[in-house]
Amino acid sequence: MTDRKTELAANLAKVEERIAAACVAAGRKREDVTLIVVTKTHPASDVRILSELGVRHVAENRDQEAAPKAAACADLPLKWHFVGQLQTNKVRSVVGYADVVQSVDRSRLVTALSKEAVRTEREVGCLLQVALDAGASGRGDRGGVAPGGIEELADLVADAPGLRLDGLMTVAPLTGEYAGREQAAFERLMDLSTDLRRAHPAATMVSAGMSADLEQAVAAGATHVRIGTAVLGVRPRLG
Repeated sequence: MTDRKTELAANLAKVEERIAAACVAAGRKREDVTLIVVTKTHPASDVRILSELGVRHVAENRDQEAAPKAAACADLPLKWHFVGQLQTNKVRSVVGYADVVQSVDRSRLVTALSKEAVRTEREVGCLLQVALDAGASGRGDRGGVAPGGIEELADLVADAPGLRLDGLMTVAPLTGEYAGREQAAFERLMDLSTDLRRAHPAATMVSAGMSADLEQAVAAGATHVRIGTAVLGVRPRLG
């Protein structure tokens, strides 16, 4: 085993222990929570090692980094998630590799994703990114749709050719009423998910929680957690 593989295996084991313990504490089954490893700023060689270690879901947030990495790892049995704010001019590239886009937050993006999914004969899963810090603009500091806009956007995705409405995603907000209250934020997301599933029963995915707050996300009921630093370690930002 290489030093890096040993390091990643140890980190994965620690994260697995945390998820398992959080599931026990919440009275949930371990298989009800899916680990997504966020591989941004880390090389394709790390993605390859993660695949060897059994990871099946990876996430990226910048297309210029994700596209070549996904191409280099195209032979691996991985599901790619795009989790960053997505500009419409990057949609063609992202649809080329992303199985799920977790940051759908406006109608124009839905239209662009649908057009490209149809063109390439792909089905792309979509999560609506919910901004729990949305102000008067109706958007959050890091993108996202305000809770009040979920219903309309969900119907748009559900009716769009080539797209599949999978559920909701959020990032614990740094400002507003939920700042520093991660579990309350994730519980609010679960309430919104319950509302969504009344109209769209198949939209069961709830993506919440990162390295620092995965326990709170599991306690609230998240089905997917997005873990980067706790698995891959800290690396200087790109650019």
